[in-house]
Amino acid sequence: MIIKNINNLTESDQNIIFNRNKTNIEEVYPIVKEILDNVKNNGDSALKYYTEKFDKANIDNFRISNEEIEEAYNSIDYKIIEALEKANERIIEFHKIQLDNLKEWDIENNGIKTGQIIRPIEKAGCYVPGGRAFYPSTVLMTVTPAKVAGVEKVVVVSPPDGTKGAPATLVASDIAKADEIYKVGGAHAIGALAYGTETIPKVDIIVGPGNVFVTTAKMMVYGNTSIDFPAGPSEVLILCDNTANSKFVALDFIAQAEHDPNASCIITTTSKEHAEKIKNNIVEIINNKATKRTEIINKALNNCAIIYGSMEDCINLSNEYAPEHLEIITENPRETLKYIKNAGSIFLGSYAPVPVGDYASGTNHVLPTSGCAKMYSGLSVDTFIKKPTVQEFTKEGLKNISDIAITIAEAEGLYNHAESIKKRLI
Repeated sequence: MIIKNINNLTESDQNIIFNRNKTNIEEVYPIVKEILDNVKNNGDSALKYYTEKFDKANIDNFRISNEEIEEAYNSIDYKIIEALEKANERIIEFHKIQLDNLKEWDIENNGIKTGQIIRPIEKAGCYVPGGRAFYPSTVLMTVTPAKVAGVEKVVVVSPPDGTKGAPATLVASDIAKADEIYKVGGAHAIGALAYGTETIPKVDIIVGPGNVFVTTAKMMVYGNTSIDFPAGPSEVLILCDNTANSKFVALDFIAQAEHDPNASCIITTTSKEHAEKIKNNIVEIINNKATKRTEIINKALNNCAIIYGSMEDCINLSNEYAPEHLEIITENPRETLKYIKNAGSIFLGSYAPVPVGDYASGTNHVLPTSGCAKMYSGLSVDTFIKKPTVQEFTKEGLKNISDIAITIAEAEGLYNHAESIKKRLI
């Protein structure tokens, strides 16, 4: 973990900060291509082969039954079920407001009516990571917005827990009203959703985070099916000034680092003294064993940095970094927010740590990483919506704009385009 003045960053420092966890498609491309081709050509038998190879599980039927879901409910603490239900209620509430703000509209002028209609995607596949940990919250964050949007069939795929589905994942899938659940993960699960197998249906869009193989597979099947965006190892940038509680900042830093050895955590603050104070808090918490998952956290520190400089420099660095999660803990967070251009999800003030957005606020935690917040928004109802445009003309309306269309068509050498208009006006 480096601690440096923002104006003295070396090329190596900048590489750690800005090129964190860039998915190296060339490195894993041959492996992923072989997996996808095998699934495309051999369906369930390929899924069975890769599940045995990667998950050490011999599974004949990948689809989760109603009996398995019932067993999952009986195997986990009721408090977890209740928390998932309450979280889902908040996610529904937030995403319904998103849906309410998507409007169909049209305008009419001189015999020409143009507009937009709203239609949901028909089939969605939700990838939920597993292996190192299981993420029922990601089930809610992917399935529920799709259901709110009106998607007819929502399919969940997630790596098995032994030969079964992870209980919390199954319960969350049931709470979110997923239509089908499959205990299969990895790039082969992405292939199954993209191409379809004897068991798993082909879908129109694949959403959800995953490791480098899953992310690469999503990017490779794009075109055959749609995807949300590249979503790799988690990251946070904490933008703060001297008014920020250094222990709160340290705790939020550690909370993000425990996600994954490849997690990326950056702190920008306005003085060297504050930077040192935050670093000392981080070291103290880790050294005093006041936290769990320290092995993962210590590995993640290699991807982390504390940078200090002027507030303007801190904001500029944040915008260039384009973090998945951005915490703003300054004297006036709303004022700082005015200058933010790029971020997946933003948390304002001392009492809005990232974990509340992960689980309870109702906003979505499936967000673009690795700088992709410059181009993408996080998962939302919009992800599952299409917006076809509609045109309707009277003969007079067609005549009113025919010169424009005919002139451009003929300029492009597309004379039959022009003729299809001209013949209507005779």
